[in-house]
Amino acid sequence: MTEQTDSGADLAGDTLVRVFSALSNPQRMRILASLVGGSVHVSQLAREIGLSRPLVHMHLQRLEAAGLVTGRLEISQDGKALRFYDVTPFAIHVTPKLVVEAARTLGDTAPTTTEREETS
Repeated sequence: MTEQTDSGADLAGDTLVRVFSALSNPQRMRILASLVGGSVHVSQLAREIGLSRPLVHMHLQRLEAAGLVTGRLEISQDGKALRFYDVTPFAIHVTPKLVVEAARTLGDTAPTTTEREETS
């Protein structure tokens, strides 16, 4: 995700849904808050947050898919591969106008109430 304007008006509906979904989990919010301080590798982040590495990795994948964090692989001096993550700069000002504009661009991911009633 690139840095958004204050209005966030250039966000497509599906992107906005991914961002809101990623931020709706308290553990992901804690992870994001930890990353604001600077680049951290998964093992260190797991210790800081108090979660298992696989669970932290799963949450990081959701945050990365939403464009809120980026990951990179680094090799330590002892030859271990370490995955570091950083926060991607973003700003989203949620307004009714943003929701209306984003809703216009939503993909068809779920049937509407009318469609569900027609198939019953």
